[in-house]
Amino acid sequence: MDASEIGIGEVGSFGWRVFHERHPVMIERLCAATPFGPDVREALSALLRESTGGVVEPLEDDAPDHGVWAGWIAGQVGRPWAETSFLWAESYFFRKLLAATGFFAPGPWRGVDPFAPMKRAELHNAATAETLKALDELPHLGDADRDAAVVQAAVWGNQADLAFQLSTDASGATSGLVAGSPEEFWSLFGEPGVVHLVADNSAGELAADLVLIDRLLTTGRADRVVLHVKPGPYYVSDATPTDVLEVLHHLRDLPGEAGAVGERVQNALREGRIGVRAHPFFCGPKEFGAMPEDLRAELASAAVTIFKGDLNYRRLVGDRHWQPTTAFDDVAVRLPGPVVSLRVLKSEVVVGLPADVVASLDASGEAWRTQGSHALIQSTPVT
Repeated sequence: MDASEIGIGEVGSFGWRVFHERHPVMIERLCAATPFGPDVREALSALLRESTGGVVEPLEDDAPDHGVWAGWIAGQVGRPWAETSFLWAESYFFRKLLAATGFFAPGPWRGVDPFAPMKRAELHNAATAETLKALDELPHLGDADRDAAVVQAAVWGNQADLAFQLSTDASGATSGLVAGSPEEFWSLFGEPGVVHLVADNSAGELAADLVLIDRLLTTGRADRVVLHVKPGPYYVSDATPTDVLEVLHHLRDLPGEAGAVGERVQNALREGRIGVRAHPFFCGPKEFGAMPEDLRAELASAAVTIFKGDLNYRRLVGDRHWQPTTAFDDVAVRLPGPVVSLRVLKSEVVVGLPADVVASLDASGEAWRTQGSHALIQSTPVT
């Protein structure tokens, strides 16, 4: 099976709007949140000019990941950005943005997450506070209802995506699942084993992920969970090891069930029942079919691998113009154990939908693939 890659060159397309509308707003907010000097602000402006109307320029830093990126950009340097794939271009844009802010260079901004103010504000805003307060209802639910609530929170927590919130078409509405169910998710878990969770965003979504991890451990469905995050800042709100600590500390400082979850997660980390990994490939521009052997070997040990969010979905099935009725199992990267995706739709690619659902969504006239109003739970079968 094959389908063409989604690009950024077609004027008015979703990928084009990300580069021409979302990125300028994001950089404006970065500069408002952090007092970057003229050199950084000019470097960011130059990146916008390059990525919206120029050709791909090589990296000029000597960061630790320079060598691996040299392989990832091979064949792309000198090519017009408009001719590159959306997945590759967006990833390279954020790698160059880090360099432009001085993240890798000697100076005051070395190692400083340029997105930290945005992530911190989202973690402490009223909506997140309300969501975390709602965790107090969980102990009063029966097991089945608690299972369903925890999965729903993990799915819809993916709306807490700061890059997506910069889009002009981010409605924030929630119309429901278009595929799958919490019951499908929990059916994947048999004998307890190691569960891997590949995280997406920090703040509210990561808090929901920690609640899900806590449920996996306290119900005995997993005897250990490995949480995969990004090794460095990426895609505005993507979770890093620093974000794991910040979200965990925030939970522990709260009263009620949120604080209890935070205590249990911290204890599980200390006991080794939760591990945190940050493989460089998760900040790369390749689909998961191209993952390096060491990462593939680690995921091969999983009883179940959970992929959170839109970007991981794009990398899992291929960021391509698939027919939406294409079977998820036909295109998702295969691992020895079952794979499940929890995702809010915020980009064009989608597979695994029944034809009648697609027809109904198309007839609605809404931009249902990209506006964050629909979600899915999709899995490969248990073998």
